[in-house]
Amino acid sequence: MRRKDLETLFGFSYWMKDRVLECTAKLTRAEFLAPSGVTTRDLRATLVHTLDVEKSWRARLQGQPEEVWKKELPLTDYPTAKALIDHWRRDEYEMKAWLTTLDDERLSQVHDLNPGSTPTERFPLWYYLLHIHAHTQQQMSDAAVLLTRMRQSPGNIDFLDFADHIHKRTPAD
Repeated sequence: MRRKDLETLFGFSYWMKDRVLECTAKLTRAEFLAPSGVTTRDLRATLVHTLDVEKSWRARLQGQPEEVWKKELPLTDYPTAKALIDHWRRDEYEMKAWLTTLDDERLSQVHDLNPGSTPTERFPLWYYLLHIHAHTQQQMSDAAVLLTRMRQSPGNIDFLDFADHIHKRTPAD
């Protein structure tokens, strides 16, 4: 997979995330923290988990020490949607900056997650990046369901809606 393709997919993830967070910001604190009877996590936990996975996988793929990428983001650090939005804005910037450093050759090289051990987790780097993107899509879909149940639907969040947004500037904004 080419870097340009991955940048498009991450652009899609961030567009979807922005739509979800825009709706999340309209909720009361009680709604933001309300238990979910639909998904495995409440809205806050779903969104913090998604940010945590993106952040930790990036750290792991960049070769940072295990204590960095294994440390989970505490839910209590995000008492409001604003706290989460602010952190995610910084993290998105860091992810996009890192993606620009990767060329197509590097993306196709096998990345060993456990150097020196049996080669059970050895795939091209782009596989791991696609995993991050796919995970985000799943979690944002869960968040969209929760928001819709709270009458704050983010609307259509399909890839072609994103494509319309970036190519035509249609009402998918």
